Amino acid sequence: MEQERKSVLANIRAHYPKMFAAEKRVAKFILNHPEEAIMMNVSELARRSDVSDATVIRMCKRIGYTGYSQMRVILANDLGKIQANEVKNDGKRPGNIPELFQRFSASLVDVQRNLDEQTLFSCVELLQNADFVHIAAAGNTTPMANDLGFRLERFGVRATYSMVTDYMLNHLSLATERDVLIAISHSGTSRQVVQACELARQRGLKVIAITGSEYSPVSSMADYLLLSKVTHPVFSDYDPDSHLGVILVMDTLLYFLANSEKLKRSDDIELILSEYKL
Repeated sequence: MEQERKSVLANIRAHYPKMFAAEKRVAKFILNHPEEAIMMNVSELARRSDVSDATVIRMCKRIGYTGYSQMRVILANDLGKIQANEVKNDGKRPGNIPELFQRFSASLVDVQRNLDEQTLFSCVELLQNADFVHIAAAGNTTPMANDLGFRLERFGVRATYSMVTDYMLNHLSLATERDVLIAISHSGTSRQVVQACELARQRGLKVIAITGSEYSPVSSMADYLLLSKVTHPVFSDYDPDSHLGVILVMDTLLYFLANSEKLKRSDDIELILSEYKL
């Protein structure tokens, strides 16, 4: 098809005259700042264009894409920026292990700067008093949800979590106002995690978001925002996400939770699991 052979920018120009005024603001921003646009999630682009998230998605569909995510990936390919970390890090990538670990160390400092201490302690208190903690994640972030859920239970906090989205949402549908949802999403735009947040709000739950984006659908629905954002990521946005920031936020949360006097931990499970170790 002719449209499939066009670049994203060419598609935008071709459809621009028939766009609504709000859609034109999005289109104009992308045309004028394409390299900035590929670094943004849908909410960030909407904010910079002074429109709603829905308008951004509508504009992308108008020019022939399934949504913003698809358009963004194709635009990155058009610009030859599929290795987006080259843009973010001024073209300099670690060439050896010490340099790489320096980058990791810088990422840890980034997370510490972005993590609000009062918000974190409020989350600890919330988890201490929750009947159940429901954990939502999607894609390659689901192992993080399973790890967090398992360790919460070891600390005496009842939790629900699953690699299967249907199971996760099913548990959440039975939640009460005394439960809490922890939503984990690097981009803050995962559809399944957004659905979980919407369901949690309908059920009257408090929502804790662990995300790398301050402006996203997930963060906008959160009562408490724990940012896992790093300024100089090692991997490109188009590679599988690094979970270093998420892991650090999770471990910080668990550390203060584990040292709480309110939790009643049982050693029975330690005795059971010890049978499987030499």
